[in-house]
Amino acid sequence: MIESYEKAGKIVSQVRKDAIKIIKDDLPILDLVEFVENEIEKAGAGIAFPCNVSVNEMTAHYTSPFNDKTKISTGDLVKLDLGAHIDGYIADSAITVMVPGKDLEEKYDDDIINKNKEMIESSDAGLEAAINTVKPGVEIGKIGKAVQEAINSYGFNPVSNLTGHSLEQWNLHSGLSIPSVDDKSTTKLKEGDVIAIEPFATDGVGWVTDTPNTYIFRYLKDKPFRMAHTTKVLSEIKTNYNTLPFSIRWLTEKFNPNRLNSSMRQLSQAMAIYPYPALKEKTNCWVSQSEHTVIVEGDSCTITTK
Repeated sequence: MIESYEKAGKIVSQVRKDAIKIIKDDLPILDLVEFVENEIEKAGAGIAFPCNVSVNEMTAHYTSPFNDKTKISTGDLVKLDLGAHIDGYIADSAITVMVPGKDLEEKYDDDIINKNKEMIESSDAGLEAAINTVKPGVEIGKIGKAVQEAINSYGFNPVSNLTGHSLEQWNLHSGLSIPSVDDKSTTKLKEGDVIAIEPFATDGVGWVTDTPNTYIFRYLKDKPFRMAHTTKVLSEIKTNYNTLPFSIRWLTEKFNPNRLNSSMRQLSQAMAIYPYPALKEKTNCWVSQSEHTVIVEGDSCTITTK
């Protein structure tokens, strides 16, 4: 089990580093997510969830839909969140990159550029503070307090309604929530826990809201449907993804996109699948994200995705 977590972590670490190298002005988001997902599979792992590329005020759960034409631009804050698994044992990591470009200083004032660089530093610092706090027996609220103090020290706010999470085999969110604020939780970590710690920082209010768009879903349960096409889509989802999140984009290889969208609406309404709406910062302020997966052991923890 531990070896599988560590192998998945090494793959995520390498793919993350390789993906950073291709981030540039005018790059289609679809190209970036497909690069990440393809590299994970080429390395011999499964995709734990669709690659998320959330730009600027978009905070989480954005992955390219079918035929996505959206591109990133110089100066954008690109949050790259990726996950891989070996036999269901998951590694989850994220990094924020300011898109480089020759015209960066023409597009943005130095004050804005420096502020956004510091925002990235603040979520990195929050992650580091959390990792330094993790050990068997520590209260989860104290991890959140460490994150909050680190991010606040840079003059930014943690996003309080997004949390890290515990990981188990085939289960991306397995019960524990790891806060980025001091929520006073007295729940304690124990030896062997595997958790993804992912602070988000912003100069906004530190709260995210749903957008109208959903590109990521998860299978919940079988349901009967009159439409044979909808039943077939649900069977495909259950067979191929089971408990892990999936992208509607992946299904367009087998199903017509228009008919697929109709079936997905039926499945969501019947609660046969769980939707993850794309999230944005409530006041449309930009956001940074940093994330690692760690195994709680000894008197500290081991980072699998470093």
